[in-house]
Amino acid sequence: MTDPVFAKRAGPWGLVGPRRVRRPAIALDSLPGVSVILLSHNHYDHCDLRTLRTLARRFDPVVVTPVGNASLVRSAGVRRIEELDWWQQTTALSFSVTVTPAHHFSARGPFDRNRALWGGFVVGIGARRVYFAGDTAYAPFFGDVRERLGPIDLALLPIGAYEPRWFMKSVHMNPEEAIRAHQQLEAQLSIAMHFGTFQLTTEGIDEPVHALEEARVSHRLSESAFRTLAFGETAYFAN
Repeated sequence: MTDPVFAKRAGPWGLVGPRRVRRPAIALDSLPGVSVILLSHNHYDHCDLRTLRTLARRFDPVVVTPVGNASLVRSAGVRRIEELDWWQQTTALSFSVTVTPAHHFSARGPFDRNRALWGGFVVGIGARRVYFAGDTAYAPFFGDVRERLGPIDLALLPIGAYEPRWFMKSVHMNPEEAIRAHQQLEAQLSIAMHFGTFQLTTEGIDEPVHALEEARVSHRLSESAFRTLAFGETAYFAN
């Protein structure tokens, strides 16, 4: 799993902060076995301690996360945690997970800004590479990911929470920038994420999907190269 959040609100104690506008596609009690969780950073819309506590109790997963997040994750009852710096690779799993850079920040409150690292992940299973970008603005490191780790078979790229641009440009990509990231990664397929669940910023809740369609047209990029999934939809990929 990546950044699991089943809370009704993205905020402290699940009582304040933006409210979900869509329910999780799978109920927490209906999840299949979870062996590994990739936790990109500590923001409330990505790191929900109640969810982590439930998953730790039921599945005892390994949590892979950037440096500085272990104490927070451990407070949710997670026993097995691997903290990694950018470009470090886990040695605790039967497949490779490399933490990659992101252009973002971290904080759980007013006094802990940037005391823990944030990042994305490249998962290597055999010859295949899956990239989960986490939360990030657009920056040149996407080319570095491709150069260091090879072309990406499947990229999960954020497209939401980007307006107003003067304020959000330094922390979140918009759909146009996500397509540029897709191209720099040389990804065979990208799937959009980080939209349509919490109303975090000023663009309409479904506007990222429409903006992605417009950006694809302007870049002459097919839907088969960069697509969205309907909420609850499952995608299958051939080996």
